[in-house]
Amino acid sequence: MARLGRDQLRGKAQTVLGLVDPDTLGPTLMHEHLIWDLRTPVMADNPDQGPEITLCNCYRINYGRLKVPGNLVLRCRDTAVAEVAEMRAAGGRTVVELTCGGLKPDPEGLAEVARRTDSHIVMGCGHYVDEYQDRANEGRSPDSFAAEMIEQVTGGAWGTEVRAGIIGEIGCQAPWTALERKVMRGALAAQAETGASVNVHPGRDPDQPQEVADFIRAEGGDIERVVISHIDRTIFDVDRLKRLADSGCVLEFDLFGQEQSFYPLSDIDMPNDAGRLRLIRALIDSGHLARVVISHDICYRTRLTQFGGHGYGHIYTNVVPLMRSRGFAEDEIDAILVANPKRLLTFI
Repeated sequence: MARLGRDQLRGKAQTVLGLVDPDTLGPTLMHEHLIWDLRTPVMADNPDQGPEITLCNCYRINYGRLKVPGNLVLRCRDTAVAEVAEMRAAGGRTVVELTCGGLKPDPEGLAEVARRTDSHIVMGCGHYVDEYQDRANEGRSPDSFAAEMIEQVTGGAWGTEVRAGIIGEIGCQAPWTALERKVMRGALAAQAETGASVNVHPGRDPDQPQEVADFIRAEGGDIERVVISHIDRTIFDVDRLKRLADSGCVLEFDLFGQEQSFYPLSDIDMPNDAGRLRLIRALIDSGHLARVVISHDICYRTRLTQFGGHGYGHIYTNVVPLMRSRGFAEDEIDAILVANPKRLLTFI
């Protein structure tokens, strides 16, 4: 399969089924997982994957009281098709799927889901956090990672002919590891070569997103085409939010649907959807409407409707009406769900 050149990509968006006119993307979820495996290597090697998920235990699993490693993996294409079909029925059109290196991406599975649901799926590329990476990556250079990501965008990813349309989610943590910095440098070089946007998974420290943004600017990356994920489990004060937005990056509130304050991965009080909207309102009121995107980041089975969760349609079914009742204007909702994703997913 021939590699695409920069001129072929420029002005287009790239889905798992090929290049499309960005105007066709429509309402877009900017950070999801459709076919994934978020188990650590230790978890994956353990034969005990926990009990079957039922309506009787899904709340305890979601609250973190019942540990079920099997909840962190979904490989069934039929399940993904059914869940994305519900999103389409709720009004969604495009899903950005960021199952990258270390999380067992399935590009051909995503292509099947896209065909069967008449959806646009934009696939990510690159590598997740240090713990999930192949240890052979420690000996690689930033140029090696850059070449890999460029090939994933222009030629095909993970041994297939399915091409990525965004770089990421590039894994970082606090403290930031040397391997993760090498991958980030590779991602920025791939961004410069392809014109793609970059999605960043930041560490769970309120100052780490700013550290990443400052690093990207110092390295000469295109900060305005960098999306920093998981803001709603990382930054909880408006001053930090505004300072980060002032740096030029896009802030992604991508845990919509997680309504409980308990967060098992860090000692924080997680905001609910109303709290997320209050933070977004503060950003809009400070002139940063163009720097906001939203999603669910579904990577647990119990967040899918088939396992008792809210599913990929939650934002369209529940959050958009809440936005209207909280005074969000239609052009603000359109910017967050349509215009901002379209800009970020269009190659330059």
